[in-house]
Amino acid sequence: MKITISKSILENMLIHAGPFLEKKDTSQITSHILLHVLNQELTLRATDYEIGFRVTTKNINVEQEGDATANGKKLLDIVRILKDGEIKLELKSDMLYISQSHSKFKLPTFTHTEFPEFPSYEGKPRISIDSHLLIESLKKITPAIDTNNPKIELNGALIDIKQDKIFFASTDTRRLAVVSIDNQSSDELSIILPKKAIIEIQKLFFDNIELYYDQTYLIIHSEQYTFFTKLLNGKFPEYSRIIPKEIANTLLLPKAVMIESIKQITTISTDVKIIFHNDTITFESLSDDNIEAKTEIGFTTGFATPFTIAINSRYLLDFLNTIHNSEFTIGLNEGNLPFVLSDDNFKTIVMPIVI
Repeated sequence: MKITISKSILENMLIHAGPFLEKKDTSQITSHILLHVLNQELTLRATDYEIGFRVTTKNINVEQEGDATANGKKLLDIVRILKDGEIKLELKSDMLYISQSHSKFKLPTFTHTEFPEFPSYEGKPRISIDSHLLIESLKKITPAIDTNNPKIELNGALIDIKQDKIFFASTDTRRLAVVSIDNQSSDELSIILPKKAIIEIQKLFFDNIELYYDQTYLIIHSEQYTFFTKLLNGKFPEYSRIIPKEIANTLLLPKAVMIESIKQITTISTDVKIIFHNDTITFESLSDDNIEAKTEIGFTTGFATPFTIAINSRYLLDFLNTIHNSEFTIGLNEGNLPFVLSDDNFKTIVMPIVI
């Protein structure tokens, strides 16, 4: 393999490949990227077995076709310190040589045939979801995905495809985020995507994407990138049962003022007590350190007697920071029961702090 490629193109490809590399053990081939040159085209692959990434470019000059691997992080470090312009990559005697003008580097390689195979999307069933709606829905539910939960299915998000709706759901056991979009499908399907995969999908894709699946993988293909992730096994909680069927009190609240008020309190405490009076809403810190924060806004709630809830402020701010409207709805039953934050087709059900 012997090619010339511009620094900006190679650097961009390597940056996108970074999250897919094995970080802890550089003796593993999965810490390497695979460079495949054929028919005047360069394909770069990266995978840690759980998720994988492939990108292709024709913007290269090929002197010799072939394959090579190299440690993805070290190669990116080298490319970053080189100047703008052309970089030469050449495989010689199981070493990858990187050169530009008077600068020369070499990196050890693995046997390219040992690099993990990528699943193919050809012949697999396809999921029909509007690309923009998919990405927007995943963004809204990402904050509520749990991390390092012993129940593996909670470390991901559910895509639940019904004949007339598609539901996206995630939970960290203290809150549940659900997005619903209209759908017309003859097939029904439920898959759980890991959190890491969901974060990378949002970075890579914007529109014109195709989704394919089997029992093991979800594969996303676009003109520029191909991505795969292993699916999580397990049974996701019955999210529809967690959503309150009836709401006693519903308020339409201003987003910007709520964010400002809550952020004032979070300088002291992440836990916030919100008291709905008849014509004001008070925000107070919940702290054991004899430190106090308090603010209020003028707002007609309609409550004849004060109604109090206590919450982890992050749950409310996560919701507010993902919605686009200037107002949102809060549905309240009792102070110690779950309450519902709503914005169009997006709901977050939050367990309050019992005080």
